[in-house]
Amino acid sequence: MEQKPARVRIVDAAHQLMLTIGLARATTKEIARAAGCSEAALYKHFPSKEELFVAVLKERLPRLNPLLKRLIATPGVGERTVEQNLTEIARQAALFYEQSFPIAASLYAEPRLKERHNAVMRELGTGPHMPIRGLDAYLRSEQAAGRVRSDVDTYAAASLLLGACAQRAFAYEATEAGGPPQSLDAFAASVARTLMQGVGE
Repeated sequence: MEQKPARVRIVDAAHQLMLTIGLARATTKEIARAAGCSEAALYKHFPSKEELFVAVLKERLPRLNPLLKRLIATPGVGERTVEQNLTEIARQAALFYEQSFPIAASLYAEPRLKERHNAVMRELGTGPHMPIRGLDAYLRSEQAAGRVRSDVDTYAAASLLLGACAQRAFAYEATEAGGPPQSLDAFAASVARTLMQGVGE
């Protein structure tokens, strides 16, 4: 069987280690060893652990930003309702936060690592605020199309939906029941429906 390219192996290994032992404790040496390459080879592909972390988020977790970009470019395409689009966004966002939360949580235990990480995110023009901006832009495009009320604060609406999705990942992590009371699909539909009661025409 043909071996995967080094970059793919590095991202796979980083993803696995970040999930199991956290970002703070996943050293580049351990990631390289798990990927079956040298640390020098790792640095050839990724100048820093933070850039590797961004690659893991972009390439191994549910993709929220491409969905938002598509909806911003073509609001109302195929006669999908705003509620249907918000349901799809909520589903992808909940999945993203559920899978990224265990990886990112360890950042908060190491202030220096968090500061370095934030600096790299700023350099790369990315960060946790980007989905809120993207959803705000989508809702504004629907506002312009007359499918969202003109008096709605679209940034607040975007923050409410994505905040609920992030909270779902955070709130039920340590419960005895082992998970949220609703399935992912029921949660996404319910959040979208509830938001539409406040923003819909």
